[in-house]
Amino acid sequence: MAKKGNRVQVILECTEHKESGQPGMSRYITTKNKKNTTERLEVKKYNPVLKKVTVHKEIK
Repeated sequence: MAKKGNRVQVILECTEHKESGQPGMSRYITTKNKKNTTERLEVKKYNPVLKKVTVHKEIK
């Protein structure tokens, strides 16, 4: 029987990459506990195209 948990997969997308106008997109997949973290997740991650650490926000 499958577990019914509060953890869901979310996609994180770079905010600075959109504004730069460069082709491609930096995205990461992670999980979060939707019971404890109801708002959208915001994490600093490495963007290989821009070659620096940028803010990645959760997309729908």
